[in-house]
Amino acid sequence: MTHKMILDLDTGIDDALAIAYALGSPEVELIGITSEYGNVLTERSVVNSQQILHLLGHPEIPVYLGAGHSKTTNDFSVLPISAEIHGQDGVGEIHLTQPHADAASQSAVDFILAACQQYGADLSIVATGPMTNLALAIQKDLPTLQKVGQIVIMGGALTVCGNVSPYAEANISQDPEAADLLFKSGLPVTMVGLDVTLRTLFTKKDTQEWRALATDAAKAYADMVDYYIKAYEVTSPHLHGCALHDPLAVAVAIDPSLVTTFPLNLKTEVEGPSRGRTIGDNARLDDPKTRTAVCVQVDTPRFLNAFKTRIGQLLKAVK
Repeated sequence: MTHKMILDLDTGIDDALAIAYALGSPEVELIGITSEYGNVLTERSVVNSQQILHLLGHPEIPVYLGAGHSKTTNDFSVLPISAEIHGQDGVGEIHLTQPHADAASQSAVDFILAACQQYGADLSIVATGPMTNLALAIQKDLPTLQKVGQIVIMGGALTVCGNVSPYAEANISQDPEAADLLFKSGLPVTMVGLDVTLRTLFTKKDTQEWRALATDAAKAYADMVDYYIKAYEVTSPHLHGCALHDPLAVAVAIDPSLVTTFPLNLKTEVEGPSRGRTIGDNARLDDPKTRTAVCVQVDTPRFLNAFKTRIGQLLKAVK
């Protein structure tokens, strides 16, 4: 099966890895990237996505400008911890100089809805930033969005602690109201959260294998991920590597057998100290229409093998 895929990104380092995983997967036709805020400002996310696409040999894929801030705020500033982990430019200070065009004239939300209308069940949306673009699409035209085959998100935490508070994961915490709207929409959502992404680790030994490929793309990706690993040495030294958050979401969209899921109608807590927590919705626990699947286990060796193989082949092939 060929997946028509949209990546909804706040393009930092792990988003760049998600782009590479999608482009390195023969099952995927990446039809566009929608951008938003998070690791970087939305406008920077557009540029980063375009430059990564150019680096990887696919400058023809369009990038769309999306939400610049959450549903409950009027602006957005990058958190210091995000700049520390991803760099001021969002991609590990590797100073990409590839040319880039303006963002596509169509808005991210309109592109998402048009793709749902055109491709229906063949369309997969993988969202690895805040859920704001999806929430805006829900508010604008839920019936059209319901035509989508699947929505896979990188965000949340059910069985483990959050990474920005004891309760909340970073992407969800950027716009808890948007995530809550998504979980309660009835759309087919798979949550790839910290429960599984923290079990998928990449090391400097792995990046050395990329560096040995001796292409510009391989060197750029090795430099970028080494920056990411160095940040993890400060923020999460117990992991001894960096977590492959966003590419795992792409992998699950392609091959759901990589993970074990738990069916649960979710909500996002939007008030108090646990704001941003993803948890079962008591009001819908007995609802037979469970539309959200939460990933709770991952076949780490099989995923890491696919990750290294697919991205390695792509980086080697790009001249």
